[in-house]
Amino acid sequence: MKSVVHVNILGQQYAIRSTVEPEAVEKAAAFVNGKISEVSSGSRTVDSHQAIVLAFLNVAGEYLQEQEANRKCGEKLKKLLERLEQVA
Repeated sequence: MKSVVHVNILGQQYAIRSTVEPEAVEKAAAFVNGKISEVSSGSRTVDSHQAIVLAFLNVAGEYLQEQEANRKCGEKLKKLLERLEQVA
């Protein structure tokens, strides 16, 4: 069931319609605000559009690093399982 959650991002109100728990939507909005604040605090000349783009690039970089780490972990797990099967 979809519900509407009102969140504030960069001083603007958004009505988010989602099937996930309202707390998860609020947590995501807080995360977005935090990332934008990190970028904004690092430079005095960044406007809101630039801050959003830079924050998104930071999040994308973090996501890709995690994705690569998960891939490597999966490969290690596969090798361990193969070794375990050889022993058994």
